[in-house]
Amino acid sequence: MDKLLTFLEVKTENYLTKRKRKKAYNKEKERTILGEIWSWIDALIFAVFWVIIINQYLFQFFLIPTPSMVSTLNVGDRVAVIKNAYGVELYPSGPKVWTEKRRVQRDDIITFYNPEYESKGPVFDILSQVVFMGTLSLVNIDKNPDGTPAERLYVKRAVGFPGDVIRFNEGNVEIKVAGENDFVSEEDFRSSNSLSTGPHRSVNMEDYEWLKAYGNLLAYDQRGIMNQAPSYIRESYSKIDQSSNLNDFYEVDHQKALTDTKLDPFDMSARSTLNSYENGIYVPQDHVLPLGDNRDNSRDGRYFGPVREAKINGRVVLRFWPLNDFTSLKNK
Repeated sequence: MDKLLTFLEVKTENYLTKRKRKKAYNKEKERTILGEIWSWIDALIFAVFWVIIINQYLFQFFLIPTPSMVSTLNVGDRVAVIKNAYGVELYPSGPKVWTEKRRVQRDDIITFYNPEYESKGPVFDILSQVVFMGTLSLVNIDKNPDGTPAERLYVKRAVGFPGDVIRFNEGNVEIKVAGENDFVSEEDFRSSNSLSTGPHRSVNMEDYEWLKAYGNLLAYDQRGIMNQAPSYIRESYSKIDQSSNLNDFYEVDHQKALTDTKLDPFDMSARSTLNSYENGIYVPQDHVLPLGDNRDNSRDGRYFGPVREAKINGRVVLRFWPLNDFTSLKNK
């Protein structure tokens, strides 16, 4: 890393010296409109180039686009991400080097490439990230079909580590740490290890009655036998609060898999799916399981699984906007 920084420093000094000599020479010549325009373009290209270099290898500004980390990070917050915290990424989405002694620590707030992102091709992927970095995250040319900005990067908290098993009981996280035999609640685990209190629940736990009923009815509906659904399930579903948001799709899918196995005990696909929910998510080596602090409104590792450390491109360390919320996030 020192060699890289020295190389960049030497190149910058040489470039600035050359620009200074050129500027002095140009002052002696007659100034023209075209000359002035080119001077501005030259300065702009120089500035954008170094903004991209700094964003790629040192730190990057990032705009929080969703409520998955509320209230640790709110929608519209701007944060600074240390890009070389876990190694140096050679180019956007590319391989990383110098990663041996730069590993993710439990509870770090990380940025990583969205595992569910649908690539538009390597050229566009890199170009869109260069534009994003070069404009200090103000311009995102990567759009979804409906015109909304595509989420190329996610911001979550590193919760599960290699060897851990993470499972969810009505949205509550339970952790079985590598080498241990029993699950403990995340709340107890955080308390005993002096970890952040940022992760929280916001859903009304009474809603789980109709959330489960909804998952059960989906299984009946998918098989075309909705009329055979027990009345108690229909009654539970009828208690739905129309003002509530259906956010815990993980629990809905869990209940659907449970009902599928009851309706057809020989459906091995359904049994396998159910086992993955009942047994929890195992985190393999060189992976972490990222989860949002706003557990009831987060698209996270519950849905796409553990993320390879190689796909983690930075650590969020500072919120600088809004100014009245300027906060260090190293221990949040």
